[in-house]
Amino acid sequence: MKTLNDYIKIYKEQLDKGDIQEAYSRLVKFVMKLNSTFSADLSDKYSFGNLFQGYMDYTYFYFSNDFLKKRKLRFGLVLNHPQMRFEIWLLGQNMEIQDKYWQLLKTSKWNKDRTNRPQYSVLEAIVIENPDFNDLDKLTQQLKKSLIKITDDIIAQIQ
Repeated sequence: MKTLNDYIKIYKEQLDKGDIQEAYSRLVKFVMKLNSTFSADLSDKYSFGNLFQGYMDYTYFYFSNDFLKKRKLRFGLVLNHPQMRFEIWLLGQNMEIQDKYWQLLKTSKWNKDRTNRPQYSVLEAIVIENPDFNDLDKLTQQLKKSLIKITDDIIAQIQ
């Protein structure tokens, strides 16, 4: 079994290469740019919150509209670092709200393979499975188009 010192040695070796810091920094900057782009382009549909960098696990920002706010819900656009994909999460204001909407949506297409509610959300929908980070403009447009479709579908399921 590895000790903490063993892990720290490996961690330091990777940090010395500099690749992890560069990749993480660029990913966070891209999600930050997504937030500002979507905030400008989709302001008629949603209001957008601040960016949360996470701990090299999830980088995300929240967005919502009046329909969701009345139900104490919001969406998160999430960059899932371990899976390296983009996801939409539907989140409740508290566990009671999350459980209520889990009951409503647990048999939906987004939760069909789940037996338990996701840890942090009511549902998690994959937006882009294998993003191509070499063409960020194209990726931004793909994300925007998918975000609109998926969130419209989720809202229609709630109504």
